[in-house]
Amino acid sequence: MRSIIITGGAGFIGSHVVRLFVNKYPEYRIINLDKLTYAGNLENLKDVEDKPNYRFVRMDICDFDAFLRLMQEEHVDGIIHLAAESHVDRSIKDPFTFAQTNVMGTLSLLQAARIYWESLPEKYEGKRFYHISTDEVYGALEMTHPEGIEPPFTTTASSESHHLAYGDTFFTEDLKYQPHSPYSAAKASSDHFVRAFHDTYGMPTIVTNCSNNYGPYQFPEKLIPLFINNIRHRKPLPVYGKGENVRDWLYVEDHARAIDLIFHQGRVAETYNIGGFNEWKNIDIIRVLIRTVDRILGRKEDEDMDLITYVTDRAGHDLRYAIDSRKLQRELGWEPSLQFEEGIEKTVRWYLDHQQWMDRITSGEYERYYEDMYKGR
Repeated sequence: MRSIIITGGAGFIGSHVVRLFVNKYPEYRIINLDKLTYAGNLENLKDVEDKPNYRFVRMDICDFDAFLRLMQEEHVDGIIHLAAESHVDRSIKDPFTFAQTNVMGTLSLLQAARIYWESLPEKYEGKRFYHISTDEVYGALEMTHPEGIEPPFTTTASSESHHLAYGDTFFTEDLKYQPHSPYSAAKASSDHFVRAFHDTYGMPTIVTNCSNNYGPYQFPEKLIPLFINNIRHRKPLPVYGKGENVRDWLYVEDHARAIDLIFHQGRVAETYNIGGFNEWKNIDIIRVLIRTVDRILGRKEDEDMDLITYVTDRAGHDLRYAIDSRKLQRELGWEPSLQFEEGIEKTVRWYLDHQQWMDRITSGEYERYYEDMYKGR
């Protein structure tokens, strides 16, 4: 039985990865390790919490001694590391927390894994440390085509839908890192530590850099769930600047599939970019959300467009991100499975159908519940 720790498994992307592994690999033991900070929510995993191959451990990834004991106790041979502080606005206000969690937390995991694995007779044979990072470490791309163009590559999933590129350049795996926010700087540093542990100690590591994810269970400080909820309740939709910033979007279950594939078949010491081949301006995403929510709720078309409110742009706001994930497509055969319009429709319907989940988060009820549950532990 393989024993795999998934850090940040109660979060948005992490919960989808945990669910996929628990259901797909009953012969694996999946340990979901999460500190249960504000973005961690075990309600995301109600459907697998009683599975015999699943265990939840509440732990801070910065707790080196506790993590080393867990490695030894569970005989861990694989780590999929998603735990991170990830909200750029929060990083601007509190960069120390981001450096502590994203850099020192990652280093704590790496060192514990190294000590445990090097103590075994087989050492690193059959082991893997997989670190999930972000496209933001690459900095920003120029937007040379404000109206959008057909990009030089396409996929089955997106070929029949909105599929535009807003420039001629894309993030590739060999690009120089140029982080512009405390969040991306912290993630860039953690990426370097992961690669250094391979080069120095021979640890079998892999790094992936992914574009913006969307889908069910995303914490509602992020654009898509926040705006779906605001549209539902007819609250203002605050848009940075003119809403011209461009992001590449990927449905979260497609990201989980990519993680599964790379963890099992990716080449050690490689970097893989994971993207949706799917660039959208923020303002266009917001208009799609308004039209979709209004249609599903039976409102008039464009009835809530006046909720859009333009606010002062964020400090250091990168203009454009765009992932080139052809390496992953070429080597492992992965590509997005959903057209964006289909993914947005599923996402909007999920949030509208799970208002109680949303209310428990926006009220803070879920945090109080976990504090009471783990008090004194």
